[in-house]
Amino acid sequence: MRRKVILLSVVAVASLAAIASFAQVQGGNVRAADVTFLGQPVTAEQIVRGKEIYAENCASCHGAKLEGQPDWKRRLENGRMPAPPHDESGHTWHHSDQDLFAITKLGVGGVVPGYESDMLAFGDILSDEEIAAVLAFIKSTWPERQRDVQARITASDGNGS
Repeated sequence: MRRKVILLSVVAVASLAAIASFAQVQGGNVRAADVTFLGQPVTAEQIVRGKEIYAENCASCHGAKLEGQPDWKRRLENGRMPAPPHDESGHTWHHSDQDLFAITKLGVGGVVPGYESDMLAFGDILSDEEIAAVLAFIKSTWPERQRDVQARITASDGNGS
C-alpha cells in the first residue's frame, strides 16, 4: 500500500511538472497567466488541451507549427484561399477573441455570408470549451506584442481581452 501511495505521488508530481512546462510556450516567454480568452484567464491545462485538439483537428491544414499552407496569401485555382498561419506571421492576431471563436465554430461562411472557404465549421465537431482551448493555445504561442495588439482589438470589440 505504501509503494502505491509513493508511486501515485510521483505520477502526480510528474504530471504537474509536465503541465507547468507546457504552460510556458515558445521558449518560456509566455505563461498561462499571460493569456486570456474572452476576458477570462487561461489555465495551463486549457493550453495543453488546446494543443492536443489543435494537433487532432487543425494542424493538417494550418500546420503542426501553426505555419499555415504555402503561399497562403495567394488564391488557389478554385478561387479559395489556403489556410493561413496562426503564428505571429499570419493575421489571426488581427481578430478579436469573439471573431476567432465565431469563425472556428461557424466557419468563415457562417461569419461572412457567401464567402467560400475550405475552413470547416467546427460547431458540430468541437464543444465551445474545446474551441476556446484551441484558441487559448494559439494565443499562447504569440509574442507579447501580438498578444497585446490582439487584446486591444478584443477589448474594443467589447469582449474583454
